[in-house]
Amino acid sequence: MTWIEKRKKDFFHKKAKIEGYRSRAAYKLLQANQSHHFIKQGDYVIDLGCAPGGWLQVASKLVGLKGKVLGADLKPIKPLNLHNVQFLMGDVSDKELPKKILDLMGDKVDVVLSDLSPKISGVWELDHARQIDLANSALNIAKLTLKKGGFFFVKVFDGPYLKEFIDKMKKDFFEVKILKPKASRPESAELYLLGKKFKPKTEKLN
Repeated sequence: MTWIEKRKKDFFHKKAKIEGYRSRAAYKLLQANQSHHFIKQGDYVIDLGCAPGGWLQVASKLVGLKGKVLGADLKPIKPLNLHNVQFLMGDVSDKELPKKILDLMGDKVDVVLSDLSPKISGVWELDHARQIDLANSALNIAKLTLKKGGFFFVKVFDGPYLKEFIDKMKKDFFEVKILKPKASRPESAELYLLGKKFKPKTEKLN
């Protein structure tokens, strides 16, 4: 069976089409939030690597009328036309991105999401290392933009560098959970980490 055929038969892919979500990844965020309640009404949320917009759609509903969501990605996305969602084109390795995010949000945020992935080369060691690099970039942004007590939800690939990254997160959050939402394909090495209750240090924006 080809990848396209598998995708057509995928339950969550079909469900996303029916329910109007831009990607099956929407259900990963929904399921994680149902279990851990880290996005709430009125929250300010950043979504790093937001294309094509499935997580933005979910976050928009969860934060409601008083909340605010900002998506950032290297490439533009098709407008969502949601009143509480903004989009910023930018690279997570850009040192100016945190300041741009805070300028647009007007305040530090409650939640930083990251579904960033590298272009898959097929060489596992390389893909894992690149993915952890992206997760580190997202963590750096989270440390500069999160409020005290905030949450960080980030995609990682299982592999030799994962423990080191988890240990790094534990320095900045009171608790770190490893999650595998049901919408994540069982055969995938993809995992999600949830950092709970951010404890800010004295880092400052340049």
